[in-house]
Amino acid sequence: MTGSKQLSVGIVTGSVSHRAGGLFTSVRRSAQMLAVQGCDVTVYAMRDGSTEEDLAAWQPLDPVIVERKGPERLGYGPDLAGALADHDVLHQHGIWQLFSTAVNSWRRRTGAPVMISPRGMLDPWALKNSRLKKRISYAAFERQNLKSAGCMHALALSEARAMRQFGLDNPIAIIPNGIDLPTDMSAPPVSKYGENESARETLLFLGRIHPKKGLQELLLAWRELASRDPDIVNRWHLQIAGWDDGGHLDGLRSLASELPNSCEVSFPGPLHGEAKSQALQSADAFILPSYSEGLPMSVLEAWAFCLPVLMTEECNLPEAFAHDAAIRIHRDPQVLAAELAQHLGDPKLGETGERGRQLTAERFTWQSIASRHIEAYRWMKGEGAKPDFVLAQGEPVPASL
Repeated sequence: MTGSKQLSVGIVTGSVSHRAGGLFTSVRRSAQMLAVQGCDVTVYAMRDGSTEEDLAAWQPLDPVIVERKGPERLGYGPDLAGALADHDVLHQHGIWQLFSTAVNSWRRRTGAPVMISPRGMLDPWALKNSRLKKRISYAAFERQNLKSAGCMHALALSEARAMRQFGLDNPIAIIPNGIDLPTDMSAPPVSKYGENESARETLLFLGRIHPKKGLQELLLAWRELASRDPDIVNRWHLQIAGWDDGGHLDGLRSLASELPNSCEVSFPGPLHGEAKSQALQSADAFILPSYSEGLPMSVLEAWAFCLPVLMTEECNLPEAFAHDAAIRIHRDPQVLAAELAQHLGDPKLGETGERGRQLTAERFTWQSIASRHIEAYRWMKGEGAKPDFVLAQGEPVPASL
């Protein structure tokens, strides 16, 4: 908005390290781009075991870090409420942790608006996990926090529907995650699928090692594929990369060890920075058989490298299927095996990745996403009309925007 004073935005998140999973990229790049577009941005988080390792990635921002007390999953920083300065808008990322109480306290003290991004944590699958803990948290502090938010933030229409089903009638801004693309947009990367006939192709999973990602089902499908279509498993290498969230990795390794000798499966562990870029650059296709996602950064990253993406409907990117930029898969191992046999053997698979790259360039750049956040923040302050990507108080979620 021309002539408007600089917008002051406070961002509250549980962690500024890679332990936050996809939020490490999505919250960080969003905050940095808000600053590029002229906002005065302050990020607040609690210290964890990897904070110092990853703090430099937030430059030029200098996050305010408070000490954490108790288990990391509680998200309790007793000094956080006192550390929150006055801002025009406070934006909270993630819920069900005790840092919500600090946000509540800030809202009551300042009277300024709060935006809350649940990041998929109100989706039906997510609500079924740790149900007792969430009921206690909701009664103790999260109900007031959510109900009092000036605006909720959904990454996709499906997440907005989950908010309405949960009983929230707040306004909802529907703004996706973003991605960094190569600077030279005149020469986007070209799909590598089928490039090297003498080596195995790589089907990559990259993300948290967690039951919600459907990795056990993927390995069972890989076993079924070995008997159904051995040529496919002889041609493809399955790479499952990521950090172990909750001790799920040992079971996956054990299951992989029981697969036929023709199955090549590797677990390279967590990949960050250049190692992650190299994995994406070296892969030939990407898979995400997830039960629940807000909007997966890993898919956008795969598209940036022109990788064909195979994913479930629950990844909440319906436009990908509408534009033939991804292949819809299912988690049932028998069904998934048949889908893998069909698509991994398709000589035109690489064209899917090229369409995904184009879709990302058109809709998911950080610059356009930061601009939408700024427009929503100013509307929350009473400056300007409601943006067309914001649903009004109590407004039903449409079939499409």
